[in-house]
Amino acid sequence: MSINQYGRIAATARYLPKKIVTNDELAQLMDTSDEWIQSRTGIKQRHIAEEENTSDLCTEVARKLLDKTKLDASSLDFIIVATMSPDYSSPSVACQVQGRIGAHRAMAFDLAAACAGFVYALATAENFIRSGLKRGIVIGGEKTSKLLDWNDRSTAVLFGDGAAGVLLEAGDQPTILRQMLRADGQRADSLVAGFRPTQTRYYQEEDQAGLTMDGRGIWSFALNDVVKDLRTFTEEEPIDLYLFHQANRRIIEKMAKKLKEPIDKFPMNLANYGNTSAASIPILLDELVEDGIIHLDGTQKVVLTGYGGGLAWGNLLLEL
Repeated sequence: MSINQYGRIAATARYLPKKIVTNDELAQLMDTSDEWIQSRTGIKQRHIAEEENTSDLCTEVARKLLDKTKLDASSLDFIIVATMSPDYSSPSVACQVQGRIGAHRAMAFDLAAACAGFVYALATAENFIRSGLKRGIVIGGEKTSKLLDWNDRSTAVLFGDGAAGVLLEAGDQPTILRQMLRADGQRADSLVAGFRPTQTRYYQEEDQAGLTMDGRGIWSFALNDVVKDLRTFTEEEPIDLYLFHQANRRIIEKMAKKLKEPIDKFPMNLANYGNTSAASIPILLDELVEDGIIHLDGTQKVVLTGYGGGLAWGNLLLEL
């Protein structure tokens, strides 16, 4: 029996920790300044989770999605969380969320693709619905603050914490028109975080401090590999909005120029949040829906582009 159904975004939601840390506050902790950070990244502040962990942020998003749609958690078929900063190796963040909201029917798992994680997870979820499942939640959530070396100004100023996601339901018209997912593990060392050293009675491995990143390598990767694939992916189709991973204002501006598209098609919110990794695209999406810029009525062509550690990157063309 053929199944002719597709994933439709029914609702979006976000959750940010209450604590806001400005550039001036960071300048009291390390050799940096508001001018130095803003001129190089476009970031003014970021949210930092204190007692809350990644699962707490993601649980709040799931509850908001259920509240917005007036659905019971028992109606969910799946929960997927994209994260590189889980609470534990096991259980997954998704399983923790499943238990807390009472989604006893839902399968649950995490997906690790760093800053491309939400794009990967949304594509995976939509494929589940095309195979016959009816409804599920996809969340990008990060507490990257616990991965950082807070003495390293080159990385500590870049990242923030947060979570956001969507509730996906079966519909008769596709929301995701095309998908392109890529990876290049030969450049995996370009961004490394959360190393777990071997510490057994048989072997003691030296730990690695914090998150390390080859800034020039990531810059080149974004402006070459990601842009090249994006040109092929859009196939000169008219696009209303590009929702890029919110890593760096200068990178997004240069990508827009290379694509020969006006910068107003590339909304940005990283000034307020910094780089929230897998959470950055869904946070931006929810803000645009909330502000009435994206309507969720199938009238707009929107591209989601995530790229980062792995190296992993991906594009989704959505009709929202």
